Amino acid sequence: MTPTRKRRLSIIGLIVLGVGAATAIAITALQENMMFFISPSDVHAQTLPADRHFRLGGLVTEGSVSRDSSSLMVSFKVTDGAYEVPVTFTGILPDLFREGQGVIAHGHMSEDGVFHAREVLARHDETYMSPEVARALEKAGQPHQVSMPTTQ
Repeated sequence: MTPTRKRRLSIIGLIVLGVGAATAIAITALQENMMFFISPSDVHAQTLPADRHFRLGGLVTEGSVSRDSSSLMVSFKVTDGAYEVPVTFTGILPDLFREGQGVIAHGHMSEDGVFHAREVLARHDETYMSPEVARALEKAGQPHQVSMPTTQ
């Protein structure tokens, strides 16, 4: 082999090695940041590892919201009409959060069956619901019904 061919071959080898390393890093980063949507029925049907983060979506069960008066901790239940999952969250809830409304909570399931949310998202107006939550409700036999907030 001539020196020119050796140099070209080594350059091509370095390029392939660099692209392979970049691809491996990107795939690893994407797998760590991927979060799945799970409905309360899915939570009931399967056991989830305690360290697995996912998005839990559904409706806030009427009469289930309770707030700790000495901290920012809030507990409530999320339902898809068939099953309920207890949720705890410490922090400030969105202004649109209320009972009977659609929410998506990001967090993980503990060993005792309580979902510990690190972020809670509420729908942004009276007619919108995320497609994942709407599909989960329809699958559980609870089609989404629009409920307008009451003003006093």
